[in-house]
Amino acid sequence: METAESRPQAAGLPPWVMTFADLMTLLMCFFVLLLAFSEMDVHKFKQLSGSMREAFGVQAEIEAKVIPKGTSVVAQEFSPGKPEVTAINEVRQFTIDTNRNTLDALDRELKEIEETRSHARRLRIALRDEIERGYISIETEGLRVTIHIMENASFDSGLAKVRPEFQPVLAKISSLIDNNSGDVTISGHTDNLPISTARFRSNWELSTSRAVSVAHEVLAVSTISPARITVTGHADTDPRASNDTPENRAKNRRVDISIVRGGELDQIRQMSISKNSMANFAIAEGMTK
Repeated sequence: METAESRPQAAGLPPWVMTFADLMTLLMCFFVLLLAFSEMDVHKFKQLSGSMREAFGVQAEIEAKVIPKGTSVVAQEFSPGKPEVTAINEVRQFTIDTNRNTLDALDRELKEIEETRSHARRLRIALRDEIERGYISIETEGLRVTIHIMENASFDSGLAKVRPEFQPVLAKISSLIDNNSGDVTISGHTDNLPISTARFRSNWELSTSRAVSVAHEVLAVSTISPARITVTGHADTDPRASNDTPENRAKNRRVDISIVRGGELDQIRQMSISKNSMANFAIAEGMTK
């Protein structure tokens, strides 16, 4: 008798494999369509993945809610010193440390230097035409702005009277100087060629007279206080170039208007030095007693 086991089997895969393959294909298409129609919230996905990691993974970092070490509120907010009893209901402190005063002075000096450079830029813009013609030149050094007035445009050779055609230029310069500019020094300079005339016995008198003439022109237009102006004559003692050529000698024949900022800074430094000296003296007195 022939049984199922004894019947010969057909070659190839069994028939159910095709049905299973169709089912898997339909499931894959179903999930692809679900993914295509869905919208993923990245923020929620990260929160979910983070929660899963902390719940099932190894926690390498644990938040520690403790007070930070190494920070002293007292050191940040108060300067060192011994509290003194006062008549009012508050505690005040006194210190002999002048570092804070020094730092404040340095910070203020940096601001003054930047303001000096800004002032020089404003002067160069306002006097651009005069600079291009070679009548004047402007230089800065620290807290000092110097306007060099050349002789070939402002004075006749051997004379100390300002030329009439240069007076409008000098009036323009003077209008840019006021009490907020700083202290002003007007200095006259000559070359090394000696002079001896009925009016001027030497270059000292010539340089001083030219500086005085410029000072009168400045005071006639500027609002600066006369107490803030200093007039000096240097003859040939402060040349800008060597006196070996006519061109260099022409550079040395000039009148300089120097605007110096930072007069108050010098007072602060002097007060700081005085306080430091008094503190050192008090400490020395305490050690000797």
